[in-house]
This record gives sequence, C-alpha cells and structure tokens, in this order.
Amino acid sequence: MVGEPGELPPVTAVRDGSMGVYGITVAAELSGLSAQALRLYERKGLLQPDRTTGGTRRYSDADIERLRRISELIEDGINLIGIARVLGLEDDNTAIRGDNHALRTDNSALRAQNSRLATDNAALRASNHALRADTGPRTDPAARPAG
Repeated sequence: MVGEPGELPPVTAVRDGSMGVYGITVAAELSGLSAQALRLYERKGLLQPDRTTGGTRRYSDADIERLRRISELIEDGINLIGIARVLGLEDDNTAIRGDNHALRTDNSALRAQNSRLATDNAALRASNHALRADTGPRTDPAARPAG
C-alpha cells in the first residue's frame, strides 16, 4: 500500500526510450564500444547522455541506438566530423518527417471541416432562398395610395 512509512513513491516509467538509465560501463557493453569512445563521442557533440545530480552519465535506449549508428558510420569509413553531419541530417530528416505527418493530419482535418462548412453553407443558402420565396413582397405596389 502506498503511503506506508519508509515506502518509496511509485515511479512513472518513460517508455519512449529517452530516459537515461544505463551507466557508462553498461552503455559501452550494449553498444559494443569502449567507455573511452563514449566519452570522446560526447566531447565531439555526437551524443548528450543525461547526467545525475552528481554528474554521472546516464545513457538511454535512444543513446544506445545512436552509438550503434555511430559504429556503423565508422565502419563505413566516415570520420567524426562527417558522422556529426550525417547524424545532424538524420535528426533533421526525422523532425521534418514528424512535422510533415502533423501537417498532413491537420490538412486532412481542415479538408473535412471545410467540407462540413460547405454543406452547412449550401443548406443556409437554400433556407435563405426559401424564406425569400415564401415571404414575397409585404405590400402590393399597385395598391399604394397615390401621393
């Protein structure tokens, strides 16, 4: 039961892989790289692991995937400057794809709304036309007193 003396509060898990949970030794093992390489890549700006309040690096699942991607690019013969550019372009591409998806979703919703408004507008025009036809002129112009 939550609230018992000495019991820790529940922890909300981050499921998107962005929470730093691995120390540098585990991250190095999971990525297949050395701890020194991880420090170098951080110094070069290729990744930015979370830090605890005490300054200890904490790597996320996303960081591990990024380290694996760095390894692939190194195996392809790309230097660290080139890797920084490739990763930057890949990050930009991911962001653009996300923005594009959001814009397509918004566009679809706006098209549906526009269709509903056009239908409503046509109904209002028809009602307006019917009202004008039903009411006609209120007074007969021929019956006006000459004045």
